[in-house]
Amino acid sequence: MIGTRAGNRYAKAVLNFAKEQNTHEVVNGDMKDIFKTIDGSEELADMLKSPVTKLATKKAVLKEVFSGINSVSEGLINVLIENNRIDLLKVVAEKYIVLFDQYKGEQVAVVTTAVPLSGELEKKVLAKAEELTGSKATIENKIDESIIGGFILRIGDLQYNASIANQLSNLKRDLNNNTYVN
Repeated sequence: MIGTRAGNRYAKAVLNFAKEQNTHEVVNGDMKDIFKTIDGSEELADMLKSPVTKLATKKAVLKEVFSGINSVSEGLINVLIENNRIDLLKVVAEKYIVLFDQYKGEQVAVVTTAVPLSGELEKKVLAKAEELTGSKATIENKIDESIIGGFILRIGDLQYNASIANQLSNLKRDLNNNTYVN
């Protein structure tokens, strides 16, 4: 992912500052809102990445979209604009959420499935995630019909891909690599 290292640095700085201000819980809520908003709006994401759109326009749009956020979160947006790194806002928000969860001793297990998880299956996945990480975990279920079936489990930097689409891709690769020459 582009800007991951820089995004991680900004996220660490914001978390440390938010802890000093005792606003880390509120800022975490802001970061979740920021991430979901940018992730859910292709137009907003494109505008933030656009070199044509003026920084003043980006700032005005973000101020309007994220009105009512904590002053620490607002300060992050201002710093990113001043440093011409506003395209990293989504990455910083995502990294902040991960760092905050680690600070709280929690892990988020993102399970991508073709259909929503049933309650019983969600409990099993949660138990396995807590076993793997050795810490408290929460489940976030994402739906992606393109994986056809199975699941993709992501906990922090670990990923286990047991999707049908992945298995078909591996089979195709194996067949292409093992062609017989007569």
